[in-house]
Amino acid sequence: MNKIKLISDSTCDLSQALLEKHDIDIVPLYVNFNDESYKDLFDLQTEKMYELVDKHGILPKTSAASPGDFHQVFKTYLEQGCKIIYIGLGSKFSATFTSANTAKQLLESNDIYLIDSSNLSSGTGLLLLKTAKFIEEGLEVEEIVRRIEALVPRVRSQFVIDTLDYLHKGGRVSTLSALMGGMLRIKPIIKVRNGEMVVGKKARGSIRKGIDLLIEEFLGLKDMIDNEFVMITHSLAHESSLYIEERLKKEVQIEHLYETNAGCVISSHCGKGTIGILYIMK
Repeated sequence: MNKIKLISDSTCDLSQALLEKHDIDIVPLYVNFNDESYKDLFDLQTEKMYELVDKHGILPKTSAASPGDFHQVFKTYLEQGCKIIYIGLGSKFSATFTSANTAKQLLESNDIYLIDSSNLSSGTGLLLLKTAKFIEEGLEVEEIVRRIEALVPRVRSQFVIDTLDYLHKGGRVSTLSALMGGMLRIKPIIKVRNGEMVVGKKARGSIRKGIDLLIEEFLGLKDMIDNEFVMITHSLAHESSLYIEERLKKEVQIEHLYETNAGCVISSHCGKGTIGILYIMK
């Protein structure tokens, strides 16, 4: 039986410990400051990225992993006799999935299986953890792909944004919206639905009010949530993460509740202090 190799990209926001535990290889996206280019997760960590933002006074540009990046990784594992499952950043968010598909076509292999997560950050990470579990259970690759594709629309990803500056500088909200949002201290909740980001509820005041909205929504759905894996993912908001963890553990039985840090690509679009709760519906 061929070994199944699980591959993702640097936006999945799983911790290094989880990547190593489940033998997941990462293909990095790129973070670019003027003429300087960094491989997300490999050459640049989130805290250092924010330092560069302050130093240069600009946000970085991000770019997709290239077909060549995927070709090199895929070829390595095909030559080892592996079947490959790739799950990464949703195709509506980046050309990265297209790059993976181009590499597959160039390699002309039927042993590469690409799953569009239609998601980002640890929303993708949840699918990877489920896939790793199925691999460890010894399921055939076709059955694993079928099960994971059925889970894709059941992943729920939502984040509360502490500052609109990054969304504004990245061209995702207008100057007026950013100005009014700042004046009114609005903390929007961004959700991923049908492979796209949409604005949900908006809290006014401190980030804690937005976090409480996230927690209330989660608790309201607790009987319908798959409690095997739940993620708390944030961009340098460890204190807020501890608050969420404490609240959830008091009221819900969760098998594996993980705190993970958002990488440079995700953080460059949402900004410092952003935090989310991500889970899969039953």
